Amino acid sequence: MYRRVLLKISGEALSSTERPVCFEKIEKTALDVKKLHDAGIQVGIVTGGGNIMRGRDAAEQDRSRMDNMGMLATAINALALQDCLIRIGVPTVVMSAVAMNRFCEEFTARGAVQALEDGKVVLFAAGSGCPYFSTDTAASLRALEIQADALLLAKNIDAVYSADPKKDPNAKRYSHLTYQKVLDDRLQATDLTAITLCREQGLPILVFALKEIERVAAGETVGTRIDNVEA
Repeated sequence: MYRRVLLKISGEALSSTERPVCFEKIEKTALDVKKLHDAGIQVGIVTGGGNIMRGRDAAEQDRSRMDNMGMLATAINALALQDCLIRIGVPTVVMSAVAMNRFCEEFTARGAVQALEDGKVVLFAAGSGCPYFSTDTAASLRALEIQADALLLAKNIDAVYSADPKKDPNAKRYSHLTYQKVLDDRLQATDLTAITLCREQGLPILVFALKEIERVAAGETVGTRIDNVEA
């Protein structure tokens, strides 16, 4: 179904209630990523940093500085995930939007594409490298730069709903949406900047539960697909 994808994994998926960086959870996530890699799909990954630091939550501090801390948090998560992937036999490289050559390579689109074609999973750290942009927006940007077939948003919920299904039992589950529908109804699929960027470039988005990643690798219909195709 896909030749190359950009997978966005939230920082919360790598944490537990006891530890912000939980290697048991990270090892499980690494095994999920391996399923895509073993299916012959080239995989780029953007990790969030919300398990350690989320800039937009620091209302009383300087937002730019807090976002810089959030970028460092994504690098910690990327390095942890790289360690687990390498230990299960998946060649992996970390590329950062912010220069930190002691820990990872500096991002270039050409270098990332070459690494993907060489069979490596590429972990993109430090978001977009700029404050005020979420890691979802960074994921859409990196997906376009590596010419991915789709942006895969692995969430802790199985699809996009009209409301929070945990709070509203009548929330409608969507299997397909247009970008415009997401924007018009302000659905919580991803942030508006990421949706707008994907719409402008025609990049399909798949929102699904991380536990369903094997079905994604097999080309099965899961979660919610967002594109320009009218139902």
